[in-house]
Amino acid sequence: MGGTVSLQTLIHSVAAVLLITGCAATNTPVAWGQAQEAAQEQIARKLKSKVAPTYPELARRMNIAGVVRVQITVDKSGVIKNTKLVGGHPILAGAAMEAVKKWRYESGSQETIGVVEFRFDPVQ
Repeated sequence: MGGTVSLQTLIHSVAAVLLITGCAATNTPVAWGQAQEAAQEQIARKLKSKVAPTYPELARRMNIAGVVRVQITVDKSGVIKNTKLVGGHPILAGAAMEAVKKWRYESGSQETIGVVEFRFDPVQ
């Protein structure tokens, strides 16, 4: 009957409980995201609107900080067509990916791909 529980399983369980019970902070800090220099070279279009990710309550409670990298594909109209997690803490990744999907670029002649980096810090 006894056994061990991995840290990842524990984190997922706590996250599920918080989501189900509706626990959320009223003054949730946000993270900031910035296109890396390499991505800016690939995405030569101007960023028209940018949404900052909301710092996840569970990450704040656990004092998790870190960088999340998301590869984005921007279609000709400037809408984010596709996102792919390149790296970062799983608890922070969802917030970064949801926020970047709302970004809009100027229209361009072709689809472009780049990497966006978000830095999460519970202190800021």
